[in-house]
Amino acid sequence: MPEDKKTTQQPALRRELKARHLTMIAIGGSIGTGLFVASGATISQAGPGGALLSYALIGLMVYFLMTSLGELAAFMPVAGSFSTYGSKYVEEGFGFALGWNYWYNWAVTIAVELVASQLLMAYWFPDTPGWIWSALFLCLMFLLNYISVKGFGEAEYWFSLIKVATVVIFIVIGVAMILGILRGGEQAGWHNWQIGDAPFAGGFSAMIGVAMIAGFSFQGTELIGIAAGESEEPEKNIPRAVRQVFWRILLFYILAILIISLILPYTDPKLLRNDIKDISVSPFTLVFQHAGLLSAAAIMNAVILTAVLSAGNSGMYASTRMLFTLAREGKAPRVFAKLSKGGVPRNALYATTVVAGLCFLTSKFGNQDVYLWLLNTSGMTGFIAWLGIAISHYRFRRGFVKQGHDLASLPYRSTLFPLGPIFAFVLCLLITLGQNYQAFLADRIDWYGVTATYIGIPVFLIIWFGYKLVRKTRFVKYNQMEFPGLDR
Repeated sequence: MPEDKKTTQQPALRRELKARHLTMIAIGGSIGTGLFVASGATISQAGPGGALLSYALIGLMVYFLMTSLGELAAFMPVAGSFSTYGSKYVEEGFGFALGWNYWYNWAVTIAVELVASQLLMAYWFPDTPGWIWSALFLCLMFLLNYISVKGFGEAEYWFSLIKVATVVIFIVIGVAMILGILRGGEQAGWHNWQIGDAPFAGGFSAMIGVAMIAGFSFQGTELIGIAAGESEEPEKNIPRAVRQVFWRILLFYILAILIISLILPYTDPKLLRNDIKDISVSPFTLVFQHAGLLSAAAIMNAVILTAVLSAGNSGMYASTRMLFTLAREGKAPRVFAKLSKGGVPRNALYATTVVAGLCFLTSKFGNQDVYLWLLNTSGMTGFIAWLGIAISHYRFRRGFVKQGHDLASLPYRSTLFPLGPIFAFVLCLLITLGQNYQAFLADRIDWYGVTATYIGIPVFLIIWFGYKLVRKTRFVKYNQMEFPGLDR
């Protein structure tokens, strides 16, 4: 009896994330510098029609990925998310590689956001050493994740709310300018879609390039799967978040790009620039300035700083939970599986913070080439995680049906199976492999560029097959798949 009591009192992850947290975590993961800064460059490169079509196509792919992840996460809400699903429904080494690559990706991403925060703070405090801000923000991210999962959830909720409010205000002001209610829209209208080569400029190759940017912009939506392990009533809240979040994100992107393209011609030289160091070239800033908002640059600098902190905060959470799950499954040192009394995997948090700090120090005081290679090796990981979600869901559903389980017993079912995950997998694979297709079109292949772009793929495969060779693991057969909570 005493032993049983001790077991029941052991710390566990707390299900304290509410539906509003899940919604904002997913929105916050995908609305950031990709929309606030890079959207102008996409319009400039592919024209207004090309940019809209590319974002819509990638948005459709992300929709299918979200519904696939929603089905898996509602049925099995675990902090390891697609790493656990990959192990259970594809192959153990596959899940191992997904988990470690995803942890590493977010740890490096935190360092990237710390660098960006310096550039943004220099707008207001140009004489203050940048590393001070980075150290301050790293401590803030650490503390938000150290206390409790609720602390992370609340911080992410408010970070995301600021971003959402900015986009909504932008859309309202933009529509008012186009309709002539506000001044500044005198040159706005559909005639901007008829300038030069518009609406489709740069041809098919430009659309491919924009599709790549759109893919990176939407990365972060998969965070809802990581958060599922600590959400209240996941079987209800995850499907609700999946249904609400995707359409809101797509609407934000499509409407924002449409408004930018109607107010600013795609030939505007400022749109071509994509530089977080110069906030005046953000298309949001340009539109606000057209409306007569003189403090637009300062406002957008603050909003983008919020986006950067949000990305770093989410990265700290995601990588910590992934390392915790890997440790709990015996795929990382057991010390990282330890939880505090409040249900926070603090040892995993310490490790992630140290790695993020070291990566940042490499960028600031060490060899810049080392930092760039760290960044390059993590660049592909988000797309590999998406591929893993599509594969895991396809095999999960096939195994579920082959074992005779009733689909009605699933808390949430993704739409258009098997077309959805197959479409998402094929398009995501094309984006993954096409990241630097220009390097192969030159007279001589740019091997340095190819290596820098695609290094993440062989790293993933080496980790996967290295684990497979050492552990002698095999692909999971459909009739051997386990579905917790259901009898065969």
